[in-house]
Amino acid sequence: MKILGIDIGGTGIKGAVVDTKKGELLTERHRIPTPTPATPAAVIETVISLINHFEWTGPLGCGFPAAVRNEVVVTASNIDKSWIGINAALQIEKATGCPTHLVNDVDAAGTAEMKFGAGKLQKGVTIMVAAGTGIGTSLFIDRKLVPNTELGFVQVAGMPGEHYAANSVRKNEDLSWEEWAHRLNAYFQRLEELFWPDLFILGGGVSKHFERYQEHFSLDTPLVPAATRNHAGVIGAALAAKKKFN
Repeated sequence: MKILGIDIGGTGIKGAVVDTKKGELLTERHRIPTPTPATPAAVIETVISLINHFEWTGPLGCGFPAAVRNEVVVTASNIDKSWIGINAALQIEKATGCPTHLVNDVDAAGTAEMKFGAGKLQKGVTIMVAAGTGIGTSLFIDRKLVPNTELGFVQVAGMPGEHYAANSVRKNEDLSWEEWAHRLNAYFQRLEELFWPDLFILGGGVSKHFERYQEHFSLDTPLVPAATRNHAGVIGAALAAKKKFN
């Protein structure tokens, strides 16, 4: 089944047509910068631009940077707060005519990794961490998703983890990869103390640079980069829509 997967992020909105059986992109990924401010009208207009780019008329899966309950956005840490309380899937569907399913963006990315990537044979507790504009997480127990975890707000060094160790912090504070990795390591150590997971998967754009900083981690839990790298959110959003509409 072919589905257009869209990953709505704090800095970019990305999409590609996905073969949901193989977990592969059937087109080149297309990225458009996230509008500022990222209001519902502005983001939906960008989604329409993506749909037009692919000349798409079928179902959509959208990963969204917020907790999502029954298609309704219930948090907004890295997107405009005017989204809260909106049935985003319904609004996108009205604007595009495409059946739409909304899911938390890192839940989507984690779903892709658990089916096709680093977690596909994993048992026990797996935590995926995507370090980008903020820090998003997804939690799996025996490969079953516990949706809408907001573990980027776990306290590290007296502040939410995403304010201490997100990739945006690395860029804004001009940290070296080593300096940033020590911060991210402290964040992972805090997750270890709270969850005692069996595997960490690191996602987001930084995952493709893993070899530049991996030596600076000191964890008891294995830590691996996402096998689907920065495509995970697009693939996972499509997988979620397949489950919804199939």
